[in-house]
Amino acid sequence: MTDNASSPAPRTPLTLLGTGAMGTALARTWLAAGHPVTVWNRTPARAEALAAEGATVASSAARAVAANRLVIACLLDDDSLGEALADADLTGRDLVNLTTGTPAQGRTRAAWAEERGARFLDAGIMAVPPMIGSPDSGAYVFYSGSPELFEEHRETLAVPAGTAYVGADPGFAALHDVALLSAMSGMFAGVFHAFALVRREDIAPKEFAGLLQGWLTAMAHTVHSTADQLESEDYTKNVVSNLAMQAAGNATLLRTAEEQGVSAELLTPYMALMDRLLAQGRGEEDTTGVIDLLLGDKR
Repeated sequence: MTDNASSPAPRTPLTLLGTGAMGTALARTWLAAGHPVTVWNRTPARAEALAAEGATVASSAARAVAANRLVIACLLDDDSLGEALADADLTGRDLVNLTTGTPAQGRTRAAWAEERGARFLDAGIMAVPPMIGSPDSGAYVFYSGSPELFEEHRETLAVPAGTAYVGADPGFAALHDVALLSAMSGMFAGVFHAFALVRREDIAPKEFAGLLQGWLTAMAHTVHSTADQLESEDYTKNVVSNLAMQAAGNATLLRTAEEQGVSAELLTPYMALMDRLLAQGRGEEDTTGVIDLLLGDKR
């Protein structure tokens, strides 16, 4: 009897520039999935472990780029990317940039790549290295730029982490990435202030952490009401606690910080913006108007 079962389709070969912690995690995931991987790193010794796991180590970035059509960069910054690819021939290449950058850098780098004959995707990794390759970790990557490139390589790009294509504008991946990271930074500021308030009391940090996580989770749904108010341009829509009430409560927050010997410097910038809105007679609105102040808009 003849076995007519078809053999698995060959995995897309790819080049990875950069074998730091994130690059190494990415490379190992693609190697484990059967993708032929060529790697390059400015410090060759940092690629030796991947060579032992089946990767081909290129002696230069230009040779690494020449090895495969799909070229993925995960370097220190945008300048590092430009330096690494300065002597590389990008004609006919698909360049996917996983290097952290700004929206403007993404747009500029897209034009630069296209002028050199390459298709381009910019990206923003929403993960840390231990999350890469773990289906249940929640890791994903924002992509923006050439829709054709993304569709062609979607399966390969999805091997190490989930994918989220956010538009043809090459700057959108970085913009989504930085916007979420900025929200995280603001959350951390509040978390640190909260821990500072209880730090010198007979309150176990681990027990308090459970309460803090639960409270932040319960409040997270407000992002949807903010989005609804922005789209409707009605900041009085479905207001639960208006600006006037929240501004009045700030006095208690500040007094408590003073009593506990805690600096309020993580809170006062936001409170100052609230006071500006209140002075404009917008006390019945939600605090969504803070966004207008940040943009320099006047309603």
